Amino acid sequence: MGQPVVVFTDPEELDVEPGARLLRDAGFEVRVVGSRDPARIAAAAHDAEALIVGYAPVDATLLDRLPTVRMLATMSAGYDMVDTAEARRRGLWVSNLPHAATEDVAVHALAATLSLVRHLPHADATVRSGGWNTEFGELPRRASELTLGLVGFGRIARAVARMATPVFGRVAAFDPHADPAGWPSEVDRLGLDELVSRADVLSLHTPLTPQTHGLADESLLARMRPGSFLVNVSRGELVDPDALLRALDNGHLAGAALDVFPVEPPPADDPLRSHPRIQLSPHSAFLSDASQRAYVCAPAENVIAWHRTGRPLTPVVDPTLEGAVS
Repeated sequence: MGQPVVVFTDPEELDVEPGARLLRDAGFEVRVVGSRDPARIAAAAHDAEALIVGYAPVDATLLDRLPTVRMLATMSAGYDMVDTAEARRRGLWVSNLPHAATEDVAVHALAATLSLVRHLPHADATVRSGGWNTEFGELPRRASELTLGLVGFGRIARAVARMATPVFGRVAAFDPHADPAGWPSEVDRLGLDELVSRADVLSLHTPLTPQTHGLADESLLARMRPGSFLVNVSRGELVDPDALLRALDNGHLAGAALDVFPVEPPPADDPLRSHPRIQLSPHSAFLSDASQRAYVCAPAENVIAWHRTGRPLTPVVDPTLEGAVS
């Protein structure tokens, strides 16, 4: 038998060499497609045992063309690009990266939140245009008098809460799947409607699923407090962009911070890119010198562990268990 083959589909801006080196040292042949095109992926991975996936959709149609693949390792905490039900039906393992950039994304979310609260983009623009603080039309509000609301309370949201608790007057969260026994006493546990109506800043930290797609829609945004802010560092599809623009234009929301978008990068004429009340970053919340390495090395380590022991380090689909998607 020849070397087992592992294929990186679409690493985007990441340098795969550290992860590829680990794989080669473990006896794998490594190929890099550099594309989300299913035809190119299928051609490169026709004899592969494992795929390391960026954002390329991995569905039944692609898997039909990859008869030897037994392992799918994502380069992210999210794994919505993989049809996990189909993977489970075919007996495939799926792993993710739950810890690779928890600190980075949490810090970014809190930084974006504080930037909105303190009106830093407006302050920067004021000075650059020759103005001064007397030109502030809306004064910043004191953070210790505000409530930060977290939709979802997984690893990243909990890290945000730990950092934000000394700064904000109140931190509250909604997560119907979180274990009440492990809920920190300093974070109020609320239902979604109550959280939305009470938060001065609403920060989204939930995975993209059919249930959460378009979560921040016209109805939810209308239930937010007048003058409140929305922060999204999770998935672009959680927010209805047209509804967000209307809420900003009519003054119901004071601003928003977006690190993710329904289409990435957003088109040049996308109104999200030019709206004066939206603070933008280029899907960079996860980026740091440490996370850059983790995003290519950790999936490689998942593949190596699976090949050696029969089980990846951080599985989200375990085909040996019934209905095993966690």
